[in-house]
Amino acid sequence: MSRFVFLGVALALLGSGASPAVAAPRVTPVVVKVDAYGADPTGRTDSTPAVAAALRHAKSVDRPVRVVFSKGTYQLYPERAETRELYVSNTVGADQRYRDKKIGLLVEDMHDVTIDGGGAKLVHHGLQTAFASIRSTDVTFQNFSFDYAAPEVIDATVATTGVADGHAYRVLKIPAGSPYRVNGTHITWLGETSPATGQPYWSGVDGLQYTQIHDPKAQRSWRGDNPLFNDVAAVTDLGGRRIRIDYTTAARPADAGLVYQMRLIERTEPGAFIWESKNVTMRSMNAYYLQSFGVVGQFSENISIDKVNFAPDPASGRSTASFADFVQMSGVKGKVSITRNVFDGPHDDPINIHGTYLEVVGKPGPSTLTLAYEHPQTAGFPQFSPGDEVEFATKRTMTPLADAHAVVTAVDGPSGMDHAKPLTTMTVTFDRPVPAGVEIGGTVVENITATPSVVISGNVFRNVPTRGVLVTTRKPVLITGNRFDGMSMASIYVSADAYQWYESGSVADLTIRGNSFTRPSGPVIFVEPTNQVVDPATPVHHNISVEHNSFDIGDVTVVNAKSVGGFAFTGNTVRRLDGADHPPYTSPLFVFHGSSDIRIARNHYDKGLNTAVVTD
Repeated sequence: MSRFVFLGVALALLGSGASPAVAAPRVTPVVVKVDAYGADPTGRTDSTPAVAAALRHAKSVDRPVRVVFSKGTYQLYPERAETRELYVSNTVGADQRYRDKKIGLLVEDMHDVTIDGGGAKLVHHGLQTAFASIRSTDVTFQNFSFDYAAPEVIDATVATTGVADGHAYRVLKIPAGSPYRVNGTHITWLGETSPATGQPYWSGVDGLQYTQIHDPKAQRSWRGDNPLFNDVAAVTDLGGRRIRIDYTTAARPADAGLVYQMRLIERTEPGAFIWESKNVTMRSMNAYYLQSFGVVGQFSENISIDKVNFAPDPASGRSTASFADFVQMSGVKGKVSITRNVFDGPHDDPINIHGTYLEVVGKPGPSTLTLAYEHPQTAGFPQFSPGDEVEFATKRTMTPLADAHAVVTAVDGPSGMDHAKPLTTMTVTFDRPVPAGVEIGGTVVENITATPSVVISGNVFRNVPTRGVLVTTRKPVLITGNRFDGMSMASIYVSADAYQWYESGSVADLTIRGNSFTRPSGPVIFVEPTNQVVDPATPVHHNISVEHNSFDIGDVTVVNAKSVGGFAFTGNTVRRLDGADHPPYTSPLFVFHGSSDIRIARNHYDKGLNTAVVTD
């Protein structure tokens, strides 16, 4: 019967003069080979100018383009890399010392372009961003590995320890790519010598400014104190990248086999950058190391990261794969899709997806506010555009004001590309008078147009010293089919922060389904907005569902949630790591503060767990 219906429709269309839709033929991309511009796949010479020339030519092609590498090794130095003044979320804010960024692969003002590595390895030198997409659409980075010749992190393994002549000692093993010089009782770390200046790209002394500790045997990493350079009597270079440190103390160090991962703290540039771009994909890559920070998506739309191995090169002898986060999404809209990746060895959170609260610091007109960046790591780029919708929230409660939404009609502020205007403030005009209740110093503003839906699926998280996933967006979020192993803080963390990091906003539809949490720290799932006034009748977050997950835990809390309206924990399995023949656990599995509409049902618990639900 339906066959005749379709035939009738077709005849009617033909009779009316209409023609069936025909898909436009796909245009064959133009292929631009970087080797044709002088890039060297043998790795003997600097390929930076050749790669830049190939990309400039690709930009001139008025059709889809594939920029391709050979299956070789390419050296990329910063001296002749593309340079842009840029301001990047969660890095160095408005600090003018770091405004100019070197970029190894720059896709800028381009459309329908694929960077296809063809299995190549890109080795970056010095301090530079590995690749960037700026004001571009339909961009794919795929099929290559990238690393840095001299990471800005020193992974020092304690090879042996002992006591000689009444003095304790350690022997450190240092991976290749971490130059150093022994100076009396100190070690100077040298970040590779620039061929242009003859000076190191960076340097530091002893334990640098920050340390975390990695246990390769236990497969765990955590933040902690660095004892390597306390009570030092002598430092000796033994050769073969081995350093002996003798101490004035006599007790044998008990840390043989541990790795002290030491670094400076300035996030001078992003490891990779996606800004004001749409439909950007990273696919089938090895991200062996991200220098100075992670992959930052900033005020872009539709970003996909699929089958990327964020982990150190096994041949490198290193255990660190990122100076800080792996993936940071700030003010992104559309959809963020993070699927089938490995996240192993960061120095901060593997995934952080958020917006930014700007604080009200002035009221120059009835429909105009002066807004300010409040955290020193974020400044210098536009936070609003005409047509964006915003929400006004009270800092103390973190909840919207009455009649809390408005549309931006004009913005006067930083461009993100220069320093011609103040970098930490902007003046924003709205389509209506600002709501009653907006207070200088007491109200924050969030761009709710620049919020994404999120899918985080099929990923592995391990050797993480912090949280696994941080997410705050009001659009639907699905975290499913992931494996979290040995997180040192909460595996999943939901905040909304208007007091420290100023990372917005509220969650309205979060589903955590079908994940495995093994050896977690507690709480495993942590919801902690920064509201100072907590009222169950006006929660910050809404509609969080934790369903059909498995938790293999020590004596820790599984859920600690503050200011949530609607929290369901259903169909989950919670098991003890040590078995039921050991003493019962004492930590309550569930703790709720100022929350309402809590549902806990149809879960399976091992014997000896404290299944109490603590509420206040």
